[in-house]
Amino acid sequence: MSGFTIDLAGLPSGASRVRLEADPSDLELEASGWPNPVRGDFLVEKGGDRISIRGRLEALVTLACVRCLKEYELPLLVPFELFAERAGTSSRFEEEVLERDDYMKFHDGRQLDVREEVRDSLLLEVPMAPHCREQCLGLCPRCGADLNEGPCRCVPLEAPGA
Repeated sequence: MSGFTIDLAGLPSGASRVRLEADPSDLELEASGWPNPVRGDFLVEKGGDRISIRGRLEALVTLACVRCLKEYELPLLVPFELFAERAGTSSRFEEEVLERDDYMKFHDGRQLDVREEVRDSLLLEVPMAPHCREQCLGLCPRCGADLNEGPCRCVPLEAPGA
């Protein structure tokens, strides 16, 4: 059983604090890029067959800087929100329409598996062009030296028309 499966049968009606944790592999995330367990701190509100989950996810991802190619770790604090309703309480057409929504899910009354939504939320927070730091100078395009460690030994190119 995954760490991101909520036991609905054991939750009382009303609001409950729920803390969950799972290994990245349980969320189908590469273990090499996600060195620590993923944690979730949620406020779960249970009202009859309706469930609302609000909270945040904490994770650490290892990335390669697109400028200097060095690996670095980026801590992520990701807001998380999800609504769920018991399957069979609405018409089949309504359930199909609602299930297409990113924030709506259906449950069986006993458990609610949120692994897929947790994984998607984390991946959406990973930058497409990660930088180890905003002032990263990157690599010299001619010799490949790391310009963060100082100037390279390349002869400067002369400006056109000089």
